[in-house]
Amino acid sequence: MTNLDAHPREHAGAASDCSGPELTVIQPRTVPLGGIRAMPVRRTLPHRELSLIGAWCFLDQFVSDGEAAMTVLPHPHTALQTVTWPITGEIHHRDSLGNDIHVRPGELNLMTAGRGVSHSEFSRDGERLTGVQLWLALPTGPDTGDAAFEQITQLPTVAGQGWEFTVFIGELDGARSPATIHSPLVGADGEAAPGAEVTMPLNPDWEHGILVFDGEVHAHEEVEQYFADPAAARDTDDAVNDGVLSAGHLSYFGLGRSELTFTAGPAGARVILIGGEPFTEPVVMFWNFIGRSHDDIADAAAAWAQDWRGGGNARYGLVPGHRSDHIPGPELPPVRLRPRRSPHYSAE
Repeated sequence: MTNLDAHPREHAGAASDCSGPELTVIQPRTVPLGGIRAMPVRRTLPHRELSLIGAWCFLDQFVSDGEAAMTVLPHPHTALQTVTWPITGEIHHRDSLGNDIHVRPGELNLMTAGRGVSHSEFSRDGERLTGVQLWLALPTGPDTGDAAFEQITQLPTVAGQGWEFTVFIGELDGARSPATIHSPLVGADGEAAPGAEVTMPLNPDWEHGILVFDGEVHAHEEVEQYFADPAAARDTDDAVNDGVLSAGHLSYFGLGRSELTFTAGPAGARVILIGGEPFTEPVVMFWNFIGRSHDDIADAAAAWAQDWRGGGNARYGLVPGHRSDHIPGPELPPVRLRPRRSPHYSAE
């Protein structure tokens, strides 16, 4: 997935002090994705008050009734992994590594950009499509390594009374996904029956977040902070203050938590759990590029903007089936891009 904003914000991010065990809630902003019939997505990461949760640096929730399709032409990525997890419908993925596959519910689509890769994503016209796509920042070394792709269809689960989580990447409560990762983390999709109470152990040295994908959950604790994006359509509501988290909200749980407990609402709930060891390297993020510095981003953008008349791109390759069609990159702002850092970053 790509950020199609023609004027993307810098996303330098603030060094938020939400590092303790308090519960912080982020309201999503709606972003159009693709073409004339743009499919709206709910974006919660990156946020001006919270840049990272572990290595997770980008989170889109897509919910389409079929009237608007995912139609994303070839676009580039650097220094990240795209984690695509459809819940209903399927996505046709093609990339410059030669992969041409359909990813379906229950299957993980994982692409590692390394120094550079390009891909396209299309859903079936008229088909309901829901799911999430996330990005993971790659640490030094893998960030300039070779690109790679894997699709995983057999994934472990963690279950309790009235609930079950599929661990699509990383590790949760002893269940480990076979997906390739480059830092300690977890990504899991959980379903809970109406009124079910979910309790599971967490690594207290990690930070975590829960996206309420559908339904609602009760967190059984007071919300310490609530970040409502200025562009959001509504203000803080009483439900959030009561610890009831509704669909689209991303809840951040800081370090020091040894377990997670919540109760599903009267209609049940579906949640996406993410987390990981704090990512302590600087991250510069602009459009679809990640780097360690402004110069990394400038080099990546210049490589994507090269002359395409030769039938491909030297750094990012060519996605089969699209000839030289691609999404042009936006111009860099007339200032040097600043790195954004985890609140747990240390220069030592």
